[in-house]
Amino acid sequence: MVERVPECSLGGCDATTAPAYPGDMYARRRHVYFAMMGTCIVLFVLAWAVVRLWSVPAAVGMCVVAMLIPPVAAMTANRRGPDDRWWDGPSGDAQSDEWWDELDGKKRPR
Repeated sequence: MVERVPECSLGGCDATTAPAYPGDMYARRRHVYFAMMGTCIVLFVLAWAVVRLWSVPAAVGMCVVAMLIPPVAAMTANRRGPDDRWWDGPSGDAQSDEWWDELDGKKRPR
């Protein structure tokens, strides 16, 4: 199978003219999410497999920190990026769109 090479990889584009990959932001968020959740699991396992042998309060502290990671990871993975504009696109109902645009202070071209 022949692999297609994008034009920019042949040296025709620099960092300012290269097209942005739309999935890049989502991939970055996904990697951060899995890194945070992996850290959470490692903290739980280390706390009760190793650290509790020397200090139960330290193990409990590690579990408290691990308990706080999943909500932060979910917020990180689900936050909107600067290019995510799904919430303000037209809904298809002209009257509803006009009302929302009026509330948002937008003027639609007629």
